[in-house]
Amino acid sequence: MALMWNRTVEWDEGDWRQFAACRSTEPDLFFPIGTTGPAVDQIESAKRVCRTCEVQETCLDFALATNQESGVWGATSEEERRKLRKAWLAARRRAS
Repeated sequence: MALMWNRTVEWDEGDWRQFAACRSTEPDLFFPIGTTGPAVDQIESAKRVCRTCEVQETCLDFALATNQESGVWGATSEEERRKLRKAWLAARRRAS
């Protein structure tokens, strides 16, 4: 079964990435090593940048649809996105 996410926007149309708040931030901030210790603070710092972003929802939509397993996307951690994908898959199964 192929995973298909309902897109809210056409990702490449107008290239939403040019409006991303993270464009002016060190990329390493969004890819912490681990999920404990100093990585917890790093994840929260990355999420703070995301929460100010005008394309946060589009970024999260992209990350879920393309199964981005690493990093912070759309103000969500790796674990948070795994849960969101599981919930989405469960809803799709129930609708079938």
